[in-house]
Amino acid sequence: MAKPKLALIPSAQGSKLYSVLPSSGVGDFTFSRSGSATRINSQGLIETVADGVSRLNYPMIDGVVNGCPSHLLEPERTNLQIYSEEFDNGIWNKTRASITPNDAISPSGLLDANKLVGVSGSSSYIFDGISVTSGDVYTISVFAKYIDISEFVLLNFTQSGNAYFNIENGTVISNFGTVTEPKIENYGNGWYRCIVKFTATATGNVNYGFFLNNATGKSVHIWGAQFELGSYPTSYTPTTTATVTRSAETATGSGDVDTFNDSEGVLMAEVDVVADSTEKWISISDGSTTNRIVLYISSSNTLRIFVDASGTQVDMNEVVNLDSYNKIAFKYKQNDFALWVNGIELDTDTNGNTPSNLNVLNLSNSNGLSNHFTGSLKQLQYYDSALTDAELAALTTI
Repeated sequence: MAKPKLALIPSAQGSKLYSVLPSSGVGDFTFSRSGSATRINSQGLIETVADGVSRLNYPMIDGVVNGCPSHLLEPERTNLQIYSEEFDNGIWNKTRASITPNDAISPSGLLDANKLVGVSGSSSYIFDGISVTSGDVYTISVFAKYIDISEFVLLNFTQSGNAYFNIENGTVISNFGTVTEPKIENYGNGWYRCIVKFTATATGNVNYGFFLNNATGKSVHIWGAQFELGSYPTSYTPTTTATVTRSAETATGSGDVDTFNDSEGVLMAEVDVVADSTEKWISISDGSTTNRIVLYISSSNTLRIFVDASGTQVDMNEVVNLDSYNKIAFKYKQNDFALWVNGIELDTDTNGNTPSNLNVLNLSNSNGLSNHFTGSLKQLQYYDSALTDAELAALTTI
């Protein structure tokens, strides 16, 4: 197989997304994020990286790191829950419950997890109130660890919804009312991230919290509460006295006019994204909408490829499962275009021109200003010649 002209294989964090090819560094992406953020490091711990530093995020399978890291690029999110790790703080109301701070090692590897203890009665819980806007979708999450009671409950008191989790074996038991799509994720060492979402039915405060049923004298460990506006959970953002916002992450400006071949080539990406209403683009262009090749991911698991060369030349739409890693490759050549996903050729087009003056690769639209890619990027390659079907199959096979 031909050697890629540009190759991004996540291997280092910093102010750029560093491409291994070309060796000159011209393939590096300019990276931007205002504020710190967290990642899962190679030891499987949640670790904070500094303002403006890219994130190598390691995959967790059954609670252990398994595989190579990816670049994590997320949209702007705010953790609306203050004192997200300090459940002994007065803003957390306790009912027939007590909190013991710094009682266990948390998913951060520090001794900062709290113990939630049932004191008396048939129910023990802690809660706080968060201001919401009617019609908006919110996601709640918290990390929990079994001590001597397996059932752990997330409650939306105001809107009458709850979700039950088994934090001993890492399963969802059930959910009721306004709380929907419960999910549990294994973070290792007995820790699980319990997740739910809900749609606000009115503007005002929503009281929510964590509940133990018939738990007198029994307890669980908890850490890292997050309450965020959005339909899915993002990486944990710790807070103290105020809410904290992680700005959107962007990566643009890779390559130059000598990197890309106007006549033929292949753009390949291995990505994992959340299928939502946002558009996620990867584009090669001349910096305008006149000449460009776009790999475009939208809602409803739709993958779209289009080519503009002073007018639309190619427009392909395919439904694929985007909520897991996909290897996607698009071949372009005069009257010879093909889309491959996970070793299978999904679409072809034998009529169309190729763009001219290609000089930049963005994880966004062609001007680098919107439609920024969000998700996990495991690799990105560009070839300055069209590959054979056998090569494309090999390149995209999972």
